[in-house]
Amino acid sequence: MNLLRISWANLKDKPLSSFLSGLLMTLGIAIISLLLLLNKQLDEQFSRNVKGIDMVLGAKGSPLQLILSSIYHIDSPTGNIPLEEAERLARNPMIKTAIPLAMGDNYRSFRIVGTNEDYVRHYGATVAEGQLFKKDLEVTIGARVAEVTGLKLGDTFESTHGLDAEAEAHKEAVYKVTGVFNRANNVVDQLILTNVSSVWAIHAEHGDEHGEGEGHADEDHHEEAEKPAPKPAAAKPAGGKMPLLAVPGPPPAEEEHHEDGEAHEEHREITSMLIQFRNPLGMMLARGINDNSKLLAALPSIEINRLFSLLGVGVETLRGLAIVIMVIAGLSVFVSLYNSLKERRYEMALMLSMGATRTQLFGMLLLEGLVLALIGFVLGLAMSRIGLLLFSARVESDYHYDLTNLAILPQEWAVLGVAVAIGILAAALPALGVYRMNISRTLAEE
Repeated sequence: MNLLRISWANLKDKPLSSFLSGLLMTLGIAIISLLLLLNKQLDEQFSRNVKGIDMVLGAKGSPLQLILSSIYHIDSPTGNIPLEEAERLARNPMIKTAIPLAMGDNYRSFRIVGTNEDYVRHYGATVAEGQLFKKDLEVTIGARVAEVTGLKLGDTFESTHGLDAEAEAHKEAVYKVTGVFNRANNVVDQLILTNVSSVWAIHAEHGDEHGEGEGHADEDHHEEAEKPAPKPAAAKPAGGKMPLLAVPGPPPAEEEHHEDGEAHEEHREITSMLIQFRNPLGMMLARGINDNSKLLAALPSIEINRLFSLLGVGVETLRGLAIVIMVIAGLSVFVSLYNSLKERRYEMALMLSMGATRTQLFGMLLLEGLVLALIGFVLGLAMSRIGLLLFSARVESDYHYDLTNLAILPQEWAVLGVAVAIGILAAALPALGVYRMNISRTLAEE
């Protein structure tokens, strides 16, 4: 007697009931599986891109917005900050490295970021074709940028002002692609990198000396920019540390032009600066900067944990909902098999009279619950992958992050175990009635 074939025939005999039980099991598993996939891939993206960055200096505003815009490039910058003040704060002995960022333009929604070679080294990016940007208006593009836009070595393009791909283009100057990065599986893949002075040069044509963020800048910065610039005496950086950015100036032979160059350099602005501390004690600098300067110091470790704690409430709610759905699916299996047992008492009594054992009938009913659980698991995995692809398509179009890793996670095998346990337990309770069945009475009643 083929118990599996009989169990499958019994399930097909009650299509509506079996479909409802399987659907509930599928939905519960799909929600849990999708949450596990999203949590793993988002955590990997956040951890990979924030690695080695202890603090971000930027304009006053939201610390989380500053982190998201400067590290993950998925939000608008809070504004601009004076280069001179950022460099002065970065000369603190507790700071190991300070990487400047200047943003404000995009090409087909891919952000153009002015920075230096330290940024490339920090993320371990390597050039696959051509070379790293060296001169103004030269760019090296990420692998994702090259794939989507079709840009290649030697191509030129006009940047679009701001972070909106439909905004006004800078037609008076064009960038030239001098290199393409290998795929780095981090934020570099979706960026167009150039030097900071390129961003300044593009915006100088519009009567602006610096790249603008989409966010609001500190009002005090603009007020200071309108005042005549003082002419302080040139001072050597503390500890003999050289300035972070080499801003081109006029020949030193002409003193008047040199003073104008100092004033011009003083008004140079950047969007933010990525800081790495020499030791954990450097975190104490953040409070002093926030209290005693016009800049904002945001700590990624704190802000990202806060973000995940906020998201965690919703994730836990959805996970709880999925578990409830799976329990309801188990109850549905229980009710379905209980009613089926009552309707098939005569058939089972006849099978017992023809030589089948009660254990075989018990196993047959357990198989029905197991089959529903396995079907729910397979369909749930498929549905979660479809949901992930749809979510990834939306994220990819807006932020260019790739979340399409469809591999089965170890935690999903644990979900399979739970689903099987629910299916077998739901089937076992009504199946116990087989051992209490009176064969002669059942056959006589029918």
